[in-house]
Amino acid sequence: MPLQPLPHRQEQVLQATVRHYVDTTEPVGSKILVQRFGLDASPATIRSAMGALEQRGLLTQPHTSAGRVPSPQGYRHYVNCLLPAPGAAATQLQGELMGLSLQWAALDDLLLHLARRLADLTGLLSLITRPEGSSPTLQTLRLVPSGDRLLVFVVAEGANASSLNLRLPQGHLEFLPALERWTRSQLATGSINWNALPPHLQASGEVLRQGLASHGQVTPATQPGNALTLGLSGLLSQPEFQRSDSLRPLLQLVETAPQQVLQSPRVEPLGGVWIGEEHPHPALHQCAVVQASYGTAHGSTGQVALIGPMRMAYATARSAVEAVAGSLERLLS
Repeated sequence: MPLQPLPHRQEQVLQATVRHYVDTTEPVGSKILVQRFGLDASPATIRSAMGALEQRGLLTQPHTSAGRVPSPQGYRHYVNCLLPAPGAAATQLQGELMGLSLQWAALDDLLLHLARRLADLTGLLSLITRPEGSSPTLQTLRLVPSGDRLLVFVVAEGANASSLNLRLPQGHLEFLPALERWTRSQLATGSINWNALPPHLQASGEVLRQGLASHGQVTPATQPGNALTLGLSGLLSQPEFQRSDSLRPLLQLVETAPQQVLQSPRVEPLGGVWIGEEHPHPALHQCAVVQASYGTAHGSTGQVALIGPMRMAYATARSAVEAVAGSLERLLS
């Protein structure tokens, strides 16, 4: 639904109320807003504006004698219309990310580093998914014998590395260098044509083919292992998640089906932000999710997100998520 514009005074009061509640977790009254934010009006005028915002559904009063706090609709109006520029911490992160280069042993090293930076910066739960495509592009293989086993190091697009441990047929150790050269020559043309496997490489090549096929089946992009999450301790420290029953559904969702945090077949997040019941999954109805996508040179896409209470510093969270997503797209394109 389109948001109705607010009078300037009500915009001031809503913005100040959100800032106060994010900082203190305490409901606020008109006198405190005037004192803390230097609003150029009397407490009575501010109280009137707060009452008008409550009638619009943008503020709510937890208890009869308490001050007011933002409602989910209030947060939405704040994010859409009143979001300030990101603070110094987010700007520093943007500068740090510009200096990154792809000097990582595997994509997971890079994602883990970025997920940790997001969690440390915001105190929220960070979630980054590995890039997904309809058919991941295999770039190179390295075959290393180890006794009667064959270690296969697999590198797919975006420096996404993994390994296999296969049983090597007896007497075929000598054919491994030739098999590695043949697979590399095949990949140079785009993909491996197993029908063109030379006769003397049939036995060892079949072991490799079956191993790669099995590897693709047990680690599909839709499994929970496709996402890296960090920052649980920060989330546990938030007052909204002090009770285990409020946190358990969220953790179960993140652990078992992280894609449901980030994607919905019915609706997309407005401006990259889900607030409360805007999200289709009930486990996130007391949360906010800030997310952005990134792409790779091969057409795969991944997601970067922060998950926390609705009472979050949205300007910093959105700036940080967009900076990380932009950095990943630069490095993987």
